[in-house]
Amino acid sequence: MTGPVVALTWLYVPGDRPEVVRKALGSGADVVIVDLEDAVAPDRKEYARSATAELLSDPVTVDPAAVPVHVRVHGEADVKALAGLPGLSGMRLPKITHAASVHHVAALAPGVTLYPLLESALAIEHAYSIAGAHPAVRGVALGEADLRADLGVRDDAGLDWARSRVVIAARAAGLDPPVMSVFPDVKDVSGLRASCAHGRDLGLLGRAAIHPRQLPVIERAFRPTAREVEAAEQVLEASRTGGTGAQALPDGRFVDAAVVATAARTLALAGRRR
Repeated sequence: MTGPVVALTWLYVPGDRPEVVRKALGSGADVVIVDLEDAVAPDRKEYARSATAELLSDPVTVDPAAVPVHVRVHGEADVKALAGLPGLSGMRLPKITHAASVHHVAALAPGVTLYPLLESALAIEHAYSIAGAHPAVRGVALGEADLRADLGVRDDAGLDWARSRVVIAARAAGLDPPVMSVFPDVKDVSGLRASCAHGRDLGLLGRAAIHPRQLPVIERAFRPTAREVEAAEQVLEASRTGGTGAQALPDGRFVDAAVVATAARTLALAGRRR
């Protein structure tokens, strides 16, 4: 029996535009994230909350088995209004800095899957305690725009240590690899592609997007190439026929248990199954 699909593309849409949310559900994104925080002006927050609640209450529009819908909440009122709605697959919690904040949301929304967003130096320092704060936490991710401002980082490379820190925290807490933060220039396809490749090298898996045109670029960047799939198949074949212990392939590659595990993950990702 196969496991759930590995999500690689996560599309943000503003919560005060329900017609855009409906379009996003047919965009091909693995997960749609309705944003009640940064994408919504202060005078539109209440409308966004009520529109999102209405959407998540409609089983005709939102089918979690087809396209999971997460919500990036803005505050406690959002959490209380949305918890328990049938179309809600998860909550993304912005600006989390301590495990106590995760426990607070988990108490307000029992049974809801949580994804804390780490967006400050303090959050990075507490990355592991946040990742392991509660069984409801299924993933963590960076909010890179706010983190960049907090750290005074001038270019993308300045975030690499924080990215690696969150990758390690997630792994240590038994969570899936973190998803990359959004790439803000929707017209810069080559820049997005290069950034995704770099994130993949750091251990990140998948990426949030702010426009549907970014989705196929992200998908291709994080799926294994044909050469990677072929190499993984060779490793697994050698592990099945070569007996126990480490061994060397004809091309000189050394195969042991860790290499076999990596190959298995590559093939699972190629098939988009866990």
